[in-house]
Amino acid sequence: QVQLVESGGGLVQAGGSLRLSCATSGRAFSNYAMGWFRQAPGKEREFVATIRGSGGNTYYADSMKGRFTISRDNAKNTVYLQMNSLKPEDTAVYYCAAKSGGYLVIRTSDYEYWGQGTQVTVSS
Repeated sequence: QVQLVESGGGLVQAGGSLRLSCATSGRAFSNYAMGWFRQAPGKEREFVATIRGSGGNTYYADSMKGRFTISRDNAKNTVYLQMNSLKPEDTAVYYCAAKSGGYLVIRTSDYEYWGQGTQVTVSS
């Protein structure tokens, strides 16, 4: 069983930055592909970014490329999402997720474990 706890959300003005963290429990963190997703009110949960277990490969949704960076510290069992140049349309609850043995995983249904989410609000 893997538990995920997100932190770092908050209120920021458009153009600002936030860094989200997702701390995990359990063993062999480096064996898990990790992902970030977000869900705005009234919308489906959407893919943001994913990183393989070793941290050597990443993949982003098109609208996040160049603004968001996913990274991980396997020694700390933590994955991060650095978000720059934030826009009001980035407002959502952001979730991290984990999949054992995965490579780069973009489908919501493929992830085994989810955090509770952290709210990000970008004001105009």
